[in-house]
Amino acid sequence: MRILIIEDDRKTAALLSSTLTQEGFDVVLEVDGEAGLKEALKGGFEALVLDIMLPKLDGLSLIRALRAKGDRTPVLMLSARGEVQQRVDGLDAGADDYLPKPYAASELLARLRSLMRRNTHVKPTVITIADFAFDMATREARRGGRRIDLSSRESLLLECLLRAEGGVVSRRDIIRAVWEYDFDPGTNLVEVYIRRLRDKLDRDSVPALIQTVRGLGYALHIQP
Repeated sequence: MRILIIEDDRKTAALLSSTLTQEGFDVVLEVDGEAGLKEALKGGFEALVLDIMLPKLDGLSLIRALRAKGDRTPVLMLSARGEVQQRVDGLDAGADDYLPKPYAASELLARLRSLMRRNTHVKPTVITIADFAFDMATREARRGGRRIDLSSRESLLLECLLRAEGGVVSRRDIIRAVWEYDFDPGTNLVEVYIRRLRDKLDRDSVPALIQTVRGLGYALHIQP
C-alpha cells in the first residue's frame, strides 16, 4: 500500500515516514507543495498525508487542485493549527480527515486505515478502459468481449498498472507488487511479463493500452 507524505519539516517527515514504513506501507516523501501535487497526480497511492503549511504551494491549494483533476485519493491533513475554522477549511477544500499536531502515531495509523477502508468500499469493482474491462474482485479480464486468460503473475501485474489509474509505475514498484522483492534482481523479469501481457491485451486490438515510458516505467492508458 503506497502512501504519499507531503511535509516540509524534515524531522516530522522522517518520523512519519519511519512509522508508516514499520507498519508495512510503501512511503513516498515530498517536501514542498508543487512537487507533492506533481507526484500525487501520477496516481497509485492509497492515501495522502499532507501538512497545510507547505512551501511553493500550500496544502489547501494542493488538495483543491487535486480534486479539480478528478482525483479522489483519500487525504489526511496535518497542521499545528487545530482551531475549528482551520479544520473546516481543510475539509471544505476536499480533505477526508484532519488531524491536529501533536498527534499520537496510533491515532494517525487508525485514521489512515479508516480512510482506506472507506475508499475501498466506494471504488468500482470493474475497471473499464475503451473496450477493455477488468474485474478487480474476480480478476477476470475481457477485451472487445473476448475473455483473456491470465496467469496469477500476469493478473498481479495488470492490477498493479490499473491501480496507478493511468500513472507511471516504476520497475521497482512492479517488482515489489508482483514478486514481493524489496530489491531489483537485475533480470529482465519485468520486461518478459510486460511483453506477455501486451501480447494478450493489445494483440489484434486498438488502441494499445500498455505504454512504455522510457526511463520511468510503464503505464496503462490510451495515448492521446
